Amino acid sequence: MMQNVEGKVAFVTGGASGIGLGIAKVFAANGMKVVIADSRQDALDEAMAYFKAKKSPVHAIKLDVTDREAYVRAADEAERVFGKIHVLINNAGVGAGGGPIQTTTYKDWDFGLSINVGGVINGITTILPRILKHGEEGHVVSTSSTAGLCAVAGCVVYNTSKYAVAGMMETIATDLQGTKVGASVLFPGPVRTNLGVSTQANRPAHLRNEVEVMPAPRPGAQRPPMDQSLFMDPVEIGERVLRGIKRNDLFINTHPEFKAGYAVRGDAILRSIPDEAPNAKRHEVIKSFGTLVYNPIYEKQTTPGPLVRTMKE
Repeated sequence: MMQNVEGKVAFVTGGASGIGLGIAKVFAANGMKVVIADSRQDALDEAMAYFKAKKSPVHAIKLDVTDREAYVRAADEAERVFGKIHVLINNAGVGAGGGPIQTTTYKDWDFGLSINVGGVINGITTILPRILKHGEEGHVVSTSSTAGLCAVAGCVVYNTSKYAVAGMMETIATDLQGTKVGASVLFPGPVRTNLGVSTQANRPAHLRNEVEVMPAPRPGAQRPPMDQSLFMDPVEIGERVLRGIKRNDLFINTHPEFKAGYAVRGDAILRSIPDEAPNAKRHEVIKSFGTLVYNPIYEKQTTPGPLVRTMKE
């Protein structure tokens, strides 16, 4: 459990805006050295103006998380500037687009999964071995979404990618038991970000559809414009992430408004199990499947109390 973060080094992807920037601000305010990696130079410049004014130990690196060779160079640069990396935040992501399955193309799949899943894989493969090698306490957090726990109509690519990140981190947390490195998956709900703008900016020309087909709205699907002033502040997300790291939470949920929906999904899974007695002999064989049958890591998750805010933007 990583209680003391002062002086530790964090590598935050998608760190120049939105949730990533909120996390970086909280880390820096709590005495950490922070590398913000992002694919957009203009966003990096704007973020660094903030950190320079605060005299925070923050270093910016322009990085496309789908570029594995560039990722290695970025990790090398981070270590040259600040030394050993202790915390990896796999936060870079895109809205993915594509709409419902009826209009989703190979380009939508390739774009969304390459960043939302491939970028996380690249971060884990590049930086986690470095954290494990130095033997000090560390932690890895990857950003999923409430859409990584419940299906959202018309978001098949995004849902798929965020479910994948959730499963990935649950397995990584299981594998890391017995080490000094923890792992968490972040499930943010609505947050004041510029995800729509950054998604378009990061979509390469060869993965853009020639014609964007907008599906006809389903009856009753129309909704009034959302008041984004009610969305969560990215800095508050950062505070919740820091608390989750210190608690060594497997799941970092941010929005209590989604609790009932999660419960309905969980109950549906249980209701789908056939109402029949288990086969005793088969059950003995299945026990050998280990954590596939029962994983004690889930029992370690406890409920955090109300967040005490320490930073406000």
